[in-house]
Amino acid sequence: MSQDTNQEDTSAKSQQSKVDTDENLENISELEQPETHEAQSDNPIEELQQKINTLGEQLLREQAEMQNVRRRAQRDIESAHKYALEKFSGELLSVVDNLERAIDAIDESNESQKSVAEGLELTLKTFIEVLAKYNVEAVEPEGQPFDADLHQAVSTVPNKDVEPNTVINVFQKGYTLNGRLIRPAMVVVSTAT
Repeated sequence: MSQDTNQEDTSAKSQQSKVDTDENLENISELEQPETHEAQSDNPIEELQQKINTLGEQLLREQAEMQNVRRRAQRDIESAHKYALEKFSGELLSVVDNLERAIDAIDESNESQKSVAEGLELTLKTFIEVLAKYNVEAVEPEGQPFDADLHQAVSTVPNKDVEPNTVINVFQKGYTLNGRLIRPAMVVVSTAT
């Protein structure tokens, strides 16, 4: 008998909670529904015309937004293609530097090293041509005014013969990829005496 009483209590509680839930849902739906009787104008054609105008404006905004998204995506893709080689190019620059150092270290007066020097020079020339083919260009600032965007000043030296802030020596060439700096030139800059 106690089981039957418990089941009846549980059944009554679940029915009561269902009624409460239904009443809450009705209250919420009443709050969410706009009062159409008061908001409606006397002329349904005017109301429909307003809705058409509103939807037309929304459509134009959405179309403009989609066009902007397409443009941004296209610009991002172009940038990715344009600068995809940036890290790879940066790594290859040390090879160019080493080839230049090797050429500078060779004694040109020694006949046995001349053929090695010629081979290194041809290799360097080919390497630089390949880099230029992919828009990697050297920044050679010697004799030009110091530009903090392209150059890194290693030291400054007083010099009367040139204008102050002029690059007088280049320790290491800088390079750009499609106009974007991938390595600044390491330079010595003149100062006023």
